[in-house]
Amino acid sequence: MEKIRWGIMAAGKIANAFAYGLSTLPDAELVAIGSRSQEKADAFGEKYNIPHRHGSYAALAENPAVDAIYVASPHIFHFNDAMLCLQNGKAVLCEKAFTINAKEARKLIDFARKKRLFLMEAMWSRFLPSHIRLREMLAQNVIGELQTMHAELSFNLPRNPAGRLYAPELGGGSLLDLGIYPLSLVSMVFGTPDRVTGMASMSDTGVDVQSAAVLAYRDGRLATIHSSMQTYGNVGAVIVGSEGRIYIDAPIHKPKYLRLCLNDQ
Repeated sequence: MEKIRWGIMAAGKIANAFAYGLSTLPDAELVAIGSRSQEKADAFGEKYNIPHRHGSYAALAENPAVDAIYVASPHIFHFNDAMLCLQNGKAVLCEKAFTINAKEARKLIDFARKKRLFLMEAMWSRFLPSHIRLREMLAQNVIGELQTMHAELSFNLPRNPAGRLYAPELGGGSLLDLGIYPLSLVSMVFGTPDRVTGMASMSDTGVDVQSAAVLAYRDGRLATIHSSMQTYGNVGAVIVGSEGRIYIDAPIHKPKYLRLCLNDQ
């Protein structure tokens, strides 16, 4: 079996999780690590027995022994880091949030299409058994015609004004860290909305500590999403159809079960 030769860009916590997961796949091989620090690259490489250990992202992107790169840097840097990989002909799996705005996302997508390169956001929750089963249920129309849904992810996180979550220059805030999960879930179920209306509660550092949005669709369907990093109000998600409802366990990014309620039962 020919294996895909992977490199990892950045050597933080999420990179460790990816390296471990990759080691369980028979068709993948971790061959390179890139960090802004040679010392960190060497330590990470030693931990996972990685042959190519680069002290710069450019060196990783230019390595001909690498087929695909997992971008594990903070999301404020995703655009530049993913573009560097694409410019060097590499397939890219980019950690969420994909970018910090739509303009950056569009540029990456357009460039990847032009160069015919694989580019994907690492929205891992879509591949969980619960989400796979949800898609099967929806494909079988078990709750009839879809009408509305609500999805939420909230945690009461320690307030640290000096930390990344409270730093706008580092892409902080509840939407980019937590809100992407309910947004991704709504997108998976309902598709791309025709109109979005949003609002947020802002901290004194300039990031949203709580955000909400209504997503409207041309056929009349509505969806609402909510995220917060100052309340623990997780209610999970509910999808409402003409024949019943599907409840998704909280927290929605890693639910343990789904619950089906039909109107006639």
